[in-house]
Formats: sequence, C-alpha cells, structure tokens
Amino acid sequence: MINIENNPEFLNSFLDYIETILNKSANTVKEYNYDLINFLKFIKLRFKLTTETDFEKIIIRDMTIEDLKRITLDDLHAYLSYLTRNFDSKPATRARKVSSIKALFNYLTLKTNLLELNPAQNLESPKIGKRMPKYLTEEESIRLLSATTVAKDQRNVERDYAIITIFLNCGIRLSELVGINIKDISFEENKLTVIGKGNKERTIYLNNACVDAIKTYLSVRPHDMDVTPDKKPLFLSERKKRISQRTVQVVVKNELQKAGLDTNKYSVHKLRHTAATLMYQNGVDIRALQELLGHESISTTEIYTHVENRQIRAAVEQNPLANTNFIKSPNNK
Repeated sequence: MINIENNPEFLNSFLDYIETILNKSANTVKEYNYDLINFLKFIKLRFKLTTETDFEKIIIRDMTIEDLKRITLDDLHAYLSYLTRNFDSKPATRARKVSSIKALFNYLTLKTNLLELNPAQNLESPKIGKRMPKYLTEEESIRLLSATTVAKDQRNVERDYAIITIFLNCGIRLSELVGINIKDISFEENKLTVIGKGNKERTIYLNNACVDAIKTYLSVRPHDMDVTPDKKPLFLSERKKRISQRTVQVVVKNELQKAGLDTNKYSVHKLRHTAATLMYQNGVDIRALQELLGHESISTTEIYTHVENRQIRAAVEQNPLANTNFIKSPNNK
C-alpha cells in the first residue's frame, strides 16, 4: 500500500487512472508514485516554493496545477542533472523517471486537459547501452538442480527443488512464482496460469520436469492456515503462509552456493535469463519465447538473439577450415 495522503490531488488522480484504466500492477503504481514525489520535491526546491533544506522532508501536498504550468523543458533537464550529480543516478534509473514524468504530463494534457502545454513532450530518455544477459550454461544448470537435492535432511528440499526447476524451465518472474495458487495449475493439460506485469494473465505449459517436481512437492506440502480454496498458494513458507519474494531469493542464493556458483554473478532473475537462453539456443522461435516470457515488445526478447549471434561467431571460428588459406592478402606477405 502507498500513502497518498501527502500527495497533491492531481497526482492521486493520475495514480487512480493508471491503476484502474491502464490496469497497472500495485508495484508499478508504487514506482510511479515514488518517482513523481521526488520530481515534485525537486520542483518545489527549484521554484523556491519551500524553505525546507532536507529533501526527504519537503511537503508536496500543497502543490497545484498552477505550479505545474511554470515547468519547462529546461526544468526537466535540470532534474535529470540533479539526479546524476546528487544521487549518481544511472541511465536506466533516469530513463524510468523520464517515463513517469512523461506519463503524468500526458495524462494532465491529453486526458484531463488540466494543462494546455506539455513540457515533457520533447523530453528525451537517456540512452541505455544494451548489456548481454548473464546466464547459466546447461552444465551449470544441471549442477544447480543436482545440488538442490543433495542434502536429504534439508527442510523444504522438495519445495526448493520445485522452485529452481520452474525458474530454469519456464523462465517466469519472481513475482509470478510467489503468486501461483494451486488452482492455477492444470495437471490434465500440464499448464500453469500466471499473472505478469500489468496484471496480464498468460499460460505457461509445463514440461515433465516441472510436473514431476510440483507433484513431488505437493505430496509433502504442509497444510496452510486460514486460506480460502481459490487463494491457496502453491509455495509456502516455514510459517505455512504464502512464500515471500525475499525467502525465494534466499533459497536461490543458498542453492547457488551449494552448487559452487558465483552468487554475485547469478540471481533469481539470472535463472529467468538462463531459461530463455537455453530455449532459444535449442531452436525456440523468438515470437514463442516472447509469449512465454510475457514481454510486451519483441525488442526486449531480441537480446537473446545477440547471445546466439556470439555463439554463431564462435562456431564459425571453430570450423576446421578456419585457418586454411591458399592465397595471401597484400597485408600478409
């Protein structure tokens, strides 16, 4: 839950819009709220609308549309510079904040007509260099799965194995995994329904490894308390409540350590990358992968094609004819 009591009315109106009309998730609404609160605090400082010097203590509840009418593109650029200088804000972080600001001003100009001019209309997003996703090799993935079952006296071994198996085979997000209810699984059709970003529902088909792991866990799963049948979570914590994201992160880190894998390099999200990469390397169509991962844009999924391109280059270099040359170039006499 977010505290909206200290927000100006126009901000709360925007948050209501993205939650109810655009169907954004609670986490997304929270991120928008956080980004825009910080932005409005900066505006109060820049326009000298407050005498408060502690940024965290600046009150924005009294801000009005008239204050927003003063904002220009220069002010927005100044805010991005402020983030860089004062918070060492990275391009990806600034890009997210730009997206939040543009969404707010689009709402105020196009949806409510509270503003005539949109100062963010020509605001550009910082360029973000694409990074290759880190992922486990097939051998490392097998090592991780094997290590998860080594300690037979370990509590929750069946649960933890099922968690690792689903991550490595299905590539689902952390939030999607903890949100799984038992009713979301169909063993007749070997499929699973998850709720992804933007509260969008999609189907994940389960292979034999996932089905076996889930059934094994269900055979020893403790009974949860005070939960209605349609809300019974698949994965439970020690307290017999729905497992938290933090607990899953700890489970994955522990299993990575047992497998002798670098926990600074790999994480829950890297298991998602691993699943996607292994599937693409084994011939899964990019469009099918996009659907499986729940990517809104195909460009997000295309990062895995770059991984494959690198491997294709390596394969060419390993051709036994790679160094066979019967003609000398002018530079290699």
